[in-house]
Amino acid sequence: MSVLSGKRILLIVGGGIAAYKCLDLIRRLREQGAAVTPVMTGAAAEFVTPLSVGALAASRVYSDLFDREDEQDVGHIRLAREHDLVLLAPATADRMARVANGLAEDLAGAILLATRAPVLMAPAMNPAMWDHPATRRNHRRLLDDGIGFVGPGSGEMAEKGEAGTGRMAEPLEIVAAAEALLAPRKRPLTGLSAIVTSGPTHEPIDPVRYIANRSSGRQGHAIAEALRDAGARVTLVSGPVTLADPRDVAVRHVETAAEMLIAVEAALPADIAVFVAAVADWRVAAESSRKIKKTGDGPPALALAENPDILSTIGHHDRRPGLVIGFAAETDDLLANARGKLARKGADAILANDVSPGAGAGGGVMGGTENTIRLVTAEGVEEWPTLAKEAAATRLAEWIAARLGRTETA
Repeated sequence: MSVLSGKRILLIVGGGIAAYKCLDLIRRLREQGAAVTPVMTGAAAEFVTPLSVGALAASRVYSDLFDREDEQDVGHIRLAREHDLVLLAPATADRMARVANGLAEDLAGAILLATRAPVLMAPAMNPAMWDHPATRRNHRRLLDDGIGFVGPGSGEMAEKGEAGTGRMAEPLEIVAAAEALLAPRKRPLTGLSAIVTSGPTHEPIDPVRYIANRSSGRQGHAIAEALRDAGARVTLVSGPVTLADPRDVAVRHVETAAEMLIAVEAALPADIAVFVAAVADWRVAAESSRKIKKTGDGPPALALAENPDILSTIGHHDRRPGLVIGFAAETDDLLANARGKLARKGADAILANDVSPGAGAGGGVMGGTENTIRLVTAEGVEEWPTLAKEAAATRLAEWIAARLGRTETA
C-alpha cells in the first residue's frame, strides 16, 4: 500500500506552462489512494481549465480568497489546516519569491502562509530565471524555512531553442517526492542528547572592530537540524550568523570563544557533541573600551592571547560526551593535520575540508553551500563526495547512528 493512501493533498496549481502536467499529476496521486483538493491561481487558469482540473480531482476547485460563501468560516484557514501535504506545482519564480517573503495576497499565498502541513514545491521556469541571484536566494530561504523541493530538471524549454535547468519534475517524480516526505522517518537517535556549535566567533578589538573567521553557520545549523530529525534533543550554540534559528532546537547565542565554551559546558552532559563552529584561535589580550583612532604613527600594536580550545576541552572533559566530533578547515596537509587534531584533541572523528584557494571540487569555500568531506577516525579515512551542506549533515547523522549502533526506526 502506498504511503499516500488515505492522505489528503492540497494541490496548488501555479501559473506556468508546466501547469498542463498537473492534470497527469492529479491522476497519479489518486492512483496511489490520495484525495486531491485543487487550488488554482488566476494565472494557472490561463493554461488549464478549472473544469479539467476539477473533473480529474473529483473535487471542487478553489481559487478566490474572497469567496463570500467559503470565507464565512475563514475557508483559507480551513484549507490550510485540514490537509496532510500542500503541493505547489508548478512553483514559478514569482510564487517562490512571494512565499519566501511571506506574502499572502491571494488564496494560494494565504494557504501557504497559514498551513502547518509539510510543503513540497516543484519549480518550473526559464533557466535564466532559475539561475537569477534573486531566485537562488529565495530558494535558499525556502529551504531554510523547511520547505521541500523536487526538481527542477534539465532539458528543452517551452521557448524555442531554449534548454537548461528549469523543467518541472515529471508527475511520477513528484509523487515519489511526496511519498518520501510523508513516509515515517527513521529516528534512531531518539532519547539521546546532542550539542552542536556553529558559525564564527567575534573577538572584540574595540567597540567597532573584531577578529573573526569566514563562516556562515550553514553547516552547523544543518547538522543541528539533521540530528533533530533523527530524534535527538539538540542544543545549538551559535556564534553571530544571519540564519534563522532551527525549529525545535534549543539555541544559545554567543559572540566570543569564551562565551561559546561556557555555553557548551552548561549543556553537558550530552551523548553527542559536534563542533562545527569556526572558533577564532586568538583574541586581543586587552580590548580597548574606545575606538582606536588613526594617529599617523602607523598601525597600533595588538597583543594577542590564545582562546580556549573548545574541542580539546570537551574531548578531555570529566563529563565528556560519548561521541565527540570536530571539524577541520585546512589549507595545507589536510589529512595529516586532521589526524593530528584527532589525536591531540581527544575526538572520535574529524571531518576535514580543504578550503585552500583553488581547491575546486575537492574542497569547500568558507561560507559556501557545499562541502567535500574526508571523515577521519582512528580506523581510517572515509571520503565523501561533494555534497550540499544539508545532504552532508544528513549523512553525518546517519554515520553517528551507525557508530552508536542505533539504526532502527524509533
